[in-house]
Amino acid sequence: MNIPMNKSFTSLLLTLSCLASLPGCAPLLASRDADVEVPAHFARASTESSTAAEMEWKRFFDDPQLVTLIDTALSRNQEVKMAMQDIYMANNEITARAGEYMPSIRLQGETELGKIAQSYFRTRSEASGEAREEELEADAEESPQPLPTFKVGAFLSWELDAWRKLRNAKDAAVYEYMASIEGRKFLITQLVAEIANSYYELMALDNKLANMEESVRIQRNVLEIIRQLKASARSNELAVKRFEAEVQKNQSLIYAIRQDIVETENKLNFLVGRPPQKVARNSSLFSELQVKAVASGLPSDLLRNRPDIKKAEHELAATRLDVEVARAKFYPSFGMNAGLGYQAFNPVYFVATPQNLTYSLSLDMSMPLINKNAITAEYQNANAHQIQAAYEYERTILNAYREVSNQLARLDNLDKNYQLKRQQVESLNRSIEVAQKLFQFARADYMEVLLTQREAIEARNELIETRQSQMGAMVNLYQALGGGWQDEAEVPTPAY
Repeated sequence: MNIPMNKSFTSLLLTLSCLASLPGCAPLLASRDADVEVPAHFARASTESSTAAEMEWKRFFDDPQLVTLIDTALSRNQEVKMAMQDIYMANNEITARAGEYMPSIRLQGETELGKIAQSYFRTRSEASGEAREEELEADAEESPQPLPTFKVGAFLSWELDAWRKLRNAKDAAVYEYMASIEGRKFLITQLVAEIANSYYELMALDNKLANMEESVRIQRNVLEIIRQLKASARSNELAVKRFEAEVQKNQSLIYAIRQDIVETENKLNFLVGRPPQKVARNSSLFSELQVKAVASGLPSDLLRNRPDIKKAEHELAATRLDVEVARAKFYPSFGMNAGLGYQAFNPVYFVATPQNLTYSLSLDMSMPLINKNAITAEYQNANAHQIQAAYEYERTILNAYREVSNQLARLDNLDKNYQLKRQQVESLNRSIEVAQKLFQFARADYMEVLLTQREAIEARNELIETRQSQMGAMVNLYQALGGGWQDEAEVPTPAY
């Protein structure tokens, strides 16, 4: 259908073109680029270029019971499922913003009851210059009564994205979508590390409990010996009471350890996403656990493997586009509207063609001229948010480097600490036997036996805690390098 272009319509197009050439008068604000400089190497790190972050967590952890716990948690943990919903919502945001710069067509129907004002006829006659008094009165008497109007048609509206405002908004939504994916990965790395640390803590508590129960058994034997020595006048009541108090103190510690075991089991079950139940583990192998040599790679690998760094990078890219979107609001916006349908006073003749066919086409332009406080504030906030995102990106990188450096040093120092603790425990175990023999032959005081046993118990517990700390440092280093997020979950494919 050809629509005639009269002089008024042509003039309107020329006016819109002239106004579009006016500057948007957007204030100039300074943005900020993030400084991503990292050291060339980690302190105390090996010279290997590979990194453990590239190893899947199922290969990193060789305990099948721990692997089962983590695998169950990834499919049942509520936080992981909530993070997946964040991804779905971010994907829906892409779809919504992509639809904003596409033409929109809607079907609309309307029924109206109206009457033309009598002054309309007077104005019409006066404009023609042929009005006579009797004719005006006749027109007034013959003015139509209220009539219904029926309309139905298809209407098109389209905002022309001249300044990429709408497309930049869609691209920003894409970056937010990618950030939500990395956020879920980072959550998984934290979950995997927390489950592994809690699992090793549970094994350590089992060993502490076994150590305390064995110590109580030995102390009861010593207590029985002291009672026999007292009966033969070779000891006194004070020694008996002191050993009885020591046995009772260690028995109370047994119940405290059992409570810690219950709470740690419940914590693990909560992370897995299931009700409280017994957690399967083989704690007898705890002392045989080996701390893996975790390849740290290069600091630059963190930019590629750490999900939180990639998340901050995507968010920074999104804020840059948000600034462009806010700036574009100072410029003219263009729109096109068109309609095609039928209009009639009587529905019987509603679809008469072409008599009742109606159409329209309009172009519009708008731009802010005065009182631009709202869009200025929005633009300034978007720019400030971009600067914040740049600092957050730098901060995330620095924090990642700090975490890796701390865990590397922790592993090194804990290894030396464990070797000394093991030698201490061996020496104290031998000293217990010597002290008991000396006491039986009246060559040592009962306090020496008591203190030696107490020191041995504490040293064995410290040895267990050191081994737990070693395993924890290994897990934390693996997480700090960016490992542990690999899973087989499917994420929605964005519509862009």
